[in-house]
Amino acid sequence: MHKSVIIDAVRSPIGLKNGSLVGIRPDDLSSQVIQGLLNRHKNISPEIIEDLVLGCAFPEGPQGMLLAKGVSILAGIPETSGGAVINRFCGSSMDAVHQISTKIEAGDIEVGIAVGVEDMFSVPMGGFNPDFHPELAEQDYYIGMGETAEILAKEGNISRETQEEFSIESHKKALKAWENGKYTDEVIAIDIYGERTVDKDEGPRQPDIEKIKSLAPAFLENGTVTAATSSPISIGAAAILIASEKFVRDNSINYRATIKGRSIAGVDWRRMGTGPIPATKKVLQNTDMTMNDIDVIELNEAFAAQSLFVIDECKWDISKININGGAIALGHPLGCSGARIITTLLNVMEQQEVTTGLATMCIGTGQGIATILERA
Repeated sequence: MHKSVIIDAVRSPIGLKNGSLVGIRPDDLSSQVIQGLLNRHKNISPEIIEDLVLGCAFPEGPQGMLLAKGVSILAGIPETSGGAVINRFCGSSMDAVHQISTKIEAGDIEVGIAVGVEDMFSVPMGGFNPDFHPELAEQDYYIGMGETAEILAKEGNISRETQEEFSIESHKKALKAWENGKYTDEVIAIDIYGERTVDKDEGPRQPDIEKIKSLAPAFLENGTVTAATSSPISIGAAAILIASEKFVRDNSINYRATIKGRSIAGVDWRRMGTGPIPATKKVLQNTDMTMNDIDVIELNEAFAAQSLFVIDECKWDISKININGGAIALGHPLGCSGARIITTLLNVMEQQEVTTGLATMCIGTGQGIATILERA
């Protein structure tokens, strides 16, 4: 079987409501990120890109019309390359990585790009015209994500104060990472139609403790989850260049990591935040590894309560997790986030000079997804 390797990965800054990134089309945003990725590798011609898989949680409106192929053309990739859109909600672009790497390992292609994008301001959560099946509605299948976080907070006895502490730490780590240049290698500056350039995440901020403690519960009247302990609505894109180990060896191309394992798992949709637990268990089994083999972890912070539940349940070492901050500080542009945390994981592994990393996340509708990387 062929091995799949990551040559490189980059992302845009993540923008928030009323921020500088709002206003750019998601296809233009994605194409700039892909161009930025390819511009770092002049020895790799766009002609060799055989397929592009793009993850997007709500592929309609400006994110519709087979966005992947249009983005590919805008990025300067020849018409001979394919393009497909994958929707697995929050796990969409991690699944895009899985699909490209699986094609490579099967011998179907040698080089491909996995992309993730979401503009949560131009396409609302739920889309423009949701149509719920009555039987599924009776089973709470369409439960709000915030409500699922409240369920886990109650089940795990996770207090509001503990959630706030976790969120504050996410912001502090992200601010420190930016101050120390830890994001410099992964973020591509984005041109907003010649009007301005955005080159930094808009989410991380010095926590206002008094304001955080004054916030009303966001989802349930007597709940513990607030806006401060939830990942913010955002816009962003990420792209990952993947090839076969044989291709990079034959062409004397450096690569950054091997994709060692992949997994998908399902859970109760009311407890969707637990998805990383079985997904991680499965990917460890698939690779004949244990958590003792994992040096660092990128766990998508959909909610503080959800993240803490997973960490507590799995008994993970919190010092290994989201070293440069997480989605509560940075933002969680749904379809982008899977590729974003893999991109960040690559950089953290290099910065920490460690060998093996895990990226994992929960998915609305009750799923979990995970990827293990081994640094080159």
